[in-house]
This record gives sequence, C-alpha cells and structure tokens, in this order.
Amino acid sequence: MIQFQGVSKIFNSKNKEIRAVENVTLNVGRGEIYGVIGFSGAGKSTLLRLVNLLERPTGGKVIVNDQDVTSISARDLRKLRRRIGMIFQTFNLFNSRTVYGNVAYPLKLARVPRAQIRERVTELLRFVGLEDKAEQYPEQLSGGQKQRVGIARALATSPDILICDEATSALDPETTGEILKLLKKVNEEYNITILLITHEMHVIRSICDRVAVMENGAVIEEGTVFDIFAHPKQQATKNFISSVQNDKLSPKLLDILKQHHSGRLYRIIFKGGTTGEPVLSQAAKKYDIDFNVVYGSINELQGQLFGSLIVEFTGSDAEIANVVRELERTVELWEVVDHES
Repeated sequence: MIQFQGVSKIFNSKNKEIRAVENVTLNVGRGEIYGVIGFSGAGKSTLLRLVNLLERPTGGKVIVNDQDVTSISARDLRKLRRRIGMIFQTFNLFNSRTVYGNVAYPLKLARVPRAQIRERVTELLRFVGLEDKAEQYPEQLSGGQKQRVGIARALATSPDILICDEATSALDPETTGEILKLLKKVNEEYNITILLITHEMHVIRSICDRVAVMENGAVIEEGTVFDIFAHPKQQATKNFISSVQNDKLSPKLLDILKQHHSGRLYRIIFKGGTTGEPVLSQAAKKYDIDFNVVYGSINELQGQLFGSLIVEFTGSDAEIANVVRELERTVELWEVVDHES
C-alpha cells in the first residue's frame, strides 16, 4: 500500500543542510493502522508529507498503490491525492462554511453531482455522530466535534488511505479516546489504511497494529506494537513506553532500595498465558529464596496480555542464578543494574 524505499529529505536553510528524513525504509500494509512516533524534530511530519508529495523526497522512492509518486504526472498525482484523506491537528476547517459545507467541499471540487453530495455528506455525518450539527459552524463546536468534521471531510472522496497528523494532540484525554475509537471504526468498516504520526505512546498502544520509532530523521526501531512494548531496544523507545506504563522506579524508591534492601532487582516480562501463571512464586519456592514485588502492571496489547514486574530477589548468588535460569524458560527477565530501570 505505502512503501518508503531508502527515502531521504534534505532542507537547505541559510547555507546549512537539515536532514529531516534519513534513509527511511518502511512498508505499510493494506488495511493496517500504522503509527510513527517521535519527539519534536524527529522527522515524522516530513515523512508523512512525502506520501502525497506535499514534500518531494531528496532521495529514494515513495510507492503508493504501486505507483512511484515521485515520477507520476501532475494529472495522475491529482488523482492519487483524491485517494488520500488527511486529518490535521488544528482541524483546518473553513470557519465561513457550515459543517455540511466543510464535508461537502472536496466533493464539490471533484464536481460530484449535488444529489450525490447530499447523500454522501448525510451518510458521513451520521457515521461520525454529527447528523444534528450539519447547519452549525465550526466556532459553535467543541474540539472533538471539529475533529469529527475533519474525519468526515477526509472520508468524503472514499479514500484508500487516511493520513493523521497529530490528530488527537489538541484534545483532552476523554475526547482523545473517543476520536481513537472513531478512527478504529473507520479502519474496520471502510477498510481504510491509516498512517498516523504522534508523540503520544498511548495513541500507538490504543489502535495501531505496527509502529516505527523515529529519532533525528531516522527510523531507529520498527515492529508490531506488542513486540515493541515487549522488546524495546533503543533508549528513545524505552522512554516512550515508560510514559504509558509508569514502571520506572522513582528516585525516592531507588534511595530506599539502596539503603534498606540488599537483594538484586530484576525486571520480568510476562506475555500471553504466562501473565496468569504463578511462575514467580513457584520458582522462588523451588530454590528457597525470598522475593519482593517492587512494582507491577498488566496491560492488554493487540488482544494479548502483557505484564511487567520489577522484583527484588534475596538469597545467595547461586540461588538467585538458579531462579533466573528457571524463570527464563517461560518469561523474559534481566537484572536492573545499580537499581536503575
């Protein structure tokens, strides 16, 4: 559906090169919800704008629906853009047009007959839950309602792809959850591929199938959401995951552990069926050591349970080594060196 093949984008500013995107290779499958996450300046917004050639890549290829967007004619590019809907952080609605007029606008540009426009707009406003707001203006709407109008407008021309540029970052948490559910509904009911960028890991965790983590213009990690949460390799990825799991030991707790505990700390990752099994207590009993759960959390990711514990083991080095070997048969664990997670 969407392929980035060694794509780079360089901007020149005051005789200085800014490498916004650096040799990115990604494949977004048809029907996926694919997330790109990164801190400000990571290059994710630029990457998004390469899909419909709002920015032209300096190097590499961008393939959309089996077409190299960098080599197609202007006419074919216009056709392609009609198959790609966009949702913006700031909504980008026309304040002078009603809700109906905003959703109808791309259909009017495409010279769709008036009766078909009315039918399509009515259908979409019902889909996003705003059928009673058709004659209102954007200034009369809440932020969540404005974004629903933006989603309806993006769907007007029946696109294959929906691009979301920080679509929820201007919304409160409750409204964010509602918009994410709506995007999931769009994906499932219209079978639309969604490519979204965000700096919020809870957005990725909530609806994405796969995710790419960007830093300094490059993709530093990529995979299914479950695998990224279960096996984060890069520090930036670990920072994002910690922001939603809240499993990083606080400085106060670190001090207490250093001063009053002589045991060794391990992080243990439980996945799938192991989250409900007493593997920890069984191993501790078998080798006669004590353990203390310092922190624990269980989440559901892509229909699978994922648990993370920070555990203190107290015993001899040999006994702890035996427990670690026993646990490694069913779970993942590693020592938290110097009491830092």
